[in-house]
Amino acid sequence: MKNILKTALIASTLSLAGMQSLHAEQLSIERIYSSPSLDGPSPKSLSFSPDGNRVTYLQGKTEDLNRYDLWEYNLISKENKLLVDSQELFSGEEVLSDEEKARRERQRIYGQGIMEYTFSKDGTALLFPLNGDIYHYDLASKTSKRLTKTPAFETDVKFSPKGNYVSFIREQNIYAINIKSGKEIRLTKDGKDTIKNGMAEFVAQEEMDRMTGYWWSPNEKHIAFLRVDESPVQTVIRNEIYAEEIKLIEQRYPATGSNNVKIQLATVDLEDQDIRFIDTGKEQNIYLPRVKWLPNSKSLSYQWQSRDQKTLKLNLYNLKSRKQKTLLTETSDHWINLHHDLKFLRDAKSFIWASERDGFKHLYHFNIKGELIAQLSKGAWVVDSLKSIDEENGWVYFTGRADTPLERHLYKVPLDGKAPEHVVRVTKRNGFHSIVFSRDNRSYIDKFSNIQTPQQVSLHQVNGEHITWLEQNQITDNHPIKPYYDDIIMPEFGSLKSDDGKATLYYKLFKPKNMVPGKKYPVIVNVYGGPHAQRVTNKWQGAAMSQYMVQQGYIVYQLDNRGSNYRGTAFEFPIYENLGVVEVADQITGVKFLHTLPYVDKERIGIFGHSYGGYMALMTMFKAGEYFKAGVSGAPVTDWLLYDTHYTERYLSHPQNNAFGYQQSSVFPYVNGLQGPLMVYHGMADDNVLFTNTTKLIKSLQDENKVFELMTYPGSKHSMRGKKVKVHLNNTIMGFFNRHFNVTPAIAESNSKSESKNAASSNEAGTSTGN
Repeated sequence: MKNILKTALIASTLSLAGMQSLHAEQLSIERIYSSPSLDGPSPKSLSFSPDGNRVTYLQGKTEDLNRYDLWEYNLISKENKLLVDSQELFSGEEVLSDEEKARRERQRIYGQGIMEYTFSKDGTALLFPLNGDIYHYDLASKTSKRLTKTPAFETDVKFSPKGNYVSFIREQNIYAINIKSGKEIRLTKDGKDTIKNGMAEFVAQEEMDRMTGYWWSPNEKHIAFLRVDESPVQTVIRNEIYAEEIKLIEQRYPATGSNNVKIQLATVDLEDQDIRFIDTGKEQNIYLPRVKWLPNSKSLSYQWQSRDQKTLKLNLYNLKSRKQKTLLTETSDHWINLHHDLKFLRDAKSFIWASERDGFKHLYHFNIKGELIAQLSKGAWVVDSLKSIDEENGWVYFTGRADTPLERHLYKVPLDGKAPEHVVRVTKRNGFHSIVFSRDNRSYIDKFSNIQTPQQVSLHQVNGEHITWLEQNQITDNHPIKPYYDDIIMPEFGSLKSDDGKATLYYKLFKPKNMVPGKKYPVIVNVYGGPHAQRVTNKWQGAAMSQYMVQQGYIVYQLDNRGSNYRGTAFEFPIYENLGVVEVADQITGVKFLHTLPYVDKERIGIFGHSYGGYMALMTMFKAGEYFKAGVSGAPVTDWLLYDTHYTERYLSHPQNNAFGYQQSSVFPYVNGLQGPLMVYHGMADDNVLFTNTTKLIKSLQDENKVFELMTYPGSKHSMRGKKVKVHLNNTIMGFFNRHFNVTPAIAESNSKSESKNAASSNEAGTSTGN
């Protein structure tokens, strides 16, 4: 056991001088979810304009953080300013189609106003999908033009690569509008009922991180698209329960082991609307997770994934000859993780590709024949994502974890691959960096935070030198978090060895301020525990629920168990074909460590999690009640037979091949092991982890005569969106732990008045810092 990162955190860029002079306000759940955000200005969807003269981003209004406008930092005038006010385009409540609502839920997008935007190639115009229509905005005249005005909804809106067309999906078909003539072209005609053209199927959106189903060729002559036939997928009739009505929803839900959609890849000629289907092989039970054109528009690449996800092929299709070949094949005895790290060089003669073939995700350079030129990065650490290729100067830029798995930095390696072990770190400050490169590779945007520093956005030269702040987000007297900052608790980081000695497990520990010697404190273990996630990072958490819990007298503990992300395949693969075993064992290891701390009350250690974390809360409460004395399970998967094909079969294989693993990975064999208090909550319109998971759990607990608490939320989806829902939910969770751990709430009755006063003064201050 050892504490790490303390020196780095103390050396944070935030100056704490003068902070102690202001008495901190007490944090409340109401304030956490009120406007303005306690995190300060938080730009989203950062992008360089095509001409490189401005950096644009979405930002919530001061008075309503969930309504977004488009802002810019002008690199010539060096000022931040509002570029497009969403109210000027469309005011009032948006009405969205069911398809768009589902798409936004898959994207985890919540809010109104400008949620997406796209620049034309010359940077003179913008596209906004709003309220089911398309708005074209001219930057010079500052005028908008509504391109569509139909009863139908237009979604997945794109500029063509040269900016001559706008494309979109309407009623399950692909359309394009010639911007100059205004002529509308219908590119597909058979989209209806179970046939969807250019649209991403459910598992592509939810599990593959693919939100579109069509792609323009760079020369604008063709569009590649996927034709999805949902007829093989079973129809599930489920209830969506709202406050004043119950909707019966017929949803084609591909539960694990059942049929997927039938999917075809095709191209359509923009001039004559001629459609050509591409032969993807005899095996029809497949996935097509990625499609990408080559820069010369002569060929199209697509990734072919087997149903069991143990084989991934990168195929190349020639548009003229209609011939194709497999460039490379990745195989695994467990599963292949998908990625977005394919980049063809400008001459289309070689490409960069990411692979975990040596146990860690790294970058490789191949020629167009699929022959390896060089491995570009190497070591017992992982690449996060490929960011840019500077072909002129011979550098490849990527984000990764070469220094520590708890931080993300920008690195570069030579394109010639002569020194894969010696990467060059570009970002300078310790913490978490999200990077967006300019098109000319001369500069990049850095969205940065660490455990002591709220999110800051800055512009840098390609060598890492700071050019200017885009949003410094300093904690001045006007910052929303200033009244609470004195009481913000910074966590301790540390590591443990797993009980079998095979893995190093990182943890994060929040302790109450001014702990009383000899007093023992209750603990809440905040868990997710599932694949493709990481909770223990040197990243800003701010005045969130963990802080509230700590200020109420709880210790908050987080540990990333095996199966979670950014540690290599040896750390991920132990969960294969048997979920809820090694993850629970590692969380028990964490609790055993807590037992060694003299200030921990081992009789008051609770656990809380949502989604996979909800599953983990149930499995730990049912299987390890001697360690976890109370638990809250949110929107849990309880029976993996109820979850979707692509996610579940990746980790548990097909039910026919692993029936015992499915049985043992569900919560039901262990229900009788429940000893302590349990609360379950679930959104009653959840279309991801279906509410059936909880109704089945309710029945099982009742059959075993197990007493439990239940809270359901009418109309809520899986993400539990909305201030009122979040405030009530978190008050309910805290009330549960307070009752069962005999904790008296720390917030005084008079605090509600000071919160209202502070929120009002923060609204007056606005986001003046950095804007």
